[in-house]
Amino acid sequence: MRAIYFEEHGGPEVLKFGDLPDPEPGRGEVLMEVRAASLNHLDLFVRRGMPGFSIEFPHIPGSDASGVVAGLGEDVGGFEAGDRVLLNPSLSCGKCEYCIRGDASLCRTYHIMGETVNGTCCEKIVVPAENVIKIPAHISFEAAAAVPLVFLTAWRMLITRAALQPGEDVLILGAASGVGTACIQIAKRAGARVFAAASSEEKLELCRRLGADVVINYAEEDFVKRIKSETNKKGVDVCVDYIGKDTWVNSLKSLARGGRLVTCGATTGYDPQTDLRHIFFRQLQIIGSTMGSKNDLLAPLQFLFRGEIKAAIDRVMDLEETAEAHRLMESRSVAGKIVLRVGDKN
Repeated sequence: MRAIYFEEHGGPEVLKFGDLPDPEPGRGEVLMEVRAASLNHLDLFVRRGMPGFSIEFPHIPGSDASGVVAGLGEDVGGFEAGDRVLLNPSLSCGKCEYCIRGDASLCRTYHIMGETVNGTCCEKIVVPAENVIKIPAHISFEAAAAVPLVFLTAWRMLITRAALQPGEDVLILGAASGVGTACIQIAKRAGARVFAAASSEEKLELCRRLGADVVINYAEEDFVKRIKSETNKKGVDVCVDYIGKDTWVNSLKSLARGGRLVTCGATTGYDPQTDLRHIFFRQLQIIGSTMGSKNDLLAPLQFLFRGEIKAAIDRVMDLEETAEAHRLMESRSVAGKIVLRVGDKN
């Protein structure tokens, strides 16, 4: 099969396009022919190398994919060859107390497709049958591939963890990213007023189209002052911050008394300073969130299938252009998701 892979950590130049052996499904697994894959910032981190994570080379990156069922392992039912499907990229043991109660992302063995195991930037993948979800005919492969990781992450942050309520104010930083565009739409569906902050007018226009009530260019203005102005000095009930060190202090300042800051990442650094007086005097909550469970994906998928939310796709590129796609993401010139065309398009 054709695949994108790398044999050492480094910049986009380490990505290679070539042939690798076809995978074969084992017991309880589905062989999926990939029609489209989408990129996430996780792909950049894995390619560069992450402390504490070891992978075998050659390694295929990618967490999101859609395609068709091409084969079934033993003891797999409910699917037939040709079924149109997407992939839930979350992998866990399925047996521990966290998995049983529906909190798979707390599982001690939890990992993600493309993180420490081979991913989706290739023509064929083998995955557990429980990670395969059928998609209706009116949903394109490109749209389906752009949804899973970012929407399950956004749903878990806002709904499962932060318990966003109708009428609340929510600030989303990095709002034009894949996760950010998902957060905007989920927050609007939840009945919240959405403040979307991004770094360019082009990105802010995307946020407006997705339903943001107020947009803030935080490259040009102090987002804390703007939030205080828009909320009569109160602040927001919920702040979504996966940027990390560069925005952390101001994210806390943007919160109302009793507000919640929810984070799923730290792209600019993981060791910001925190004045604990802000936390206990104002009774703030700091909430961590990582990926999500299958239910955190199934919920937003129903909105997608009904046409009530959509994947924000910046552009569609060919699989062999993956290195250039990584460069575009690193330059921060992407608004939404980059989707890769893979294999037969029918």
